[in-house]
Amino acid sequence: MDGNPAQAIAPLGGSEVADRRQIRELLENWVVWRDAGDWERFRTVWHPDGRMMATWTQGTGDEFIAISKEGWAKGVNILHFLGGTSIDLAGDRAISQTKMTISQRGLVDGVPCDVVCTGRFYDFLEKRAGRWGIVLRQPIYEKDRLDPVTPGAVPVLDHQLLEQFPAGYRHLAYLQTRIGYTVKRDMPGLTGMEVEALYRRGAQWLAGGPI
Repeated sequence: MDGNPAQAIAPLGGSEVADRRQIRELLENWVVWRDAGDWERFRTVWHPDGRMMATWTQGTGDEFIAISKEGWAKGVNILHFLGGTSIDLAGDRAISQTKMTISQRGLVDGVPCDVVCTGRFYDFLEKRAGRWGIVLRQPIYEKDRLDPVTPGAVPVLDHQLLEQFPAGYRHLAYLQTRIGYTVKRDMPGLTGMEVEALYRRGAQWLAGGPI
């Protein structure tokens, strides 16, 4: 599959244009408010039952906010940057895919390093009482790399541990494990059964089924 649940492209009506604009604004607000620590406004992008799936934590929007606050207090440094967005609409439901990077800085075996992971945010959205919100955010991890912050510094990696993680977020998972997080090891990547299953769930969501 190509990841696009839509079967055809139709002309946009006025309400659809408004829906797409609202969804795009929501997706952009997620990144700005989360990375700025604007937690109260960040809470508004989620529906109450909305869930976040990340390598280092999985839970409701409120749980994600709580653990993000804890991470901030410990000096955990994770930032995001967005690229293009594709939105498939079906009435009051939508699936969006947004190109993104996740950038995390931390100590890797005593050496300050940056890990940059490229992928997509794959979002299940619903319009309730006139308001769009996230029901599920599942990142897709396509590739990553690790670079020492100081040129010439070289961390000595445990390659046996490194190779335990999927290729799409191998270095990100390594850094997160080294700073104490338990990393989920079956997240979807660019190809494979996990991402194919995610695309099927997206198509099911647009057809009116459960996630």
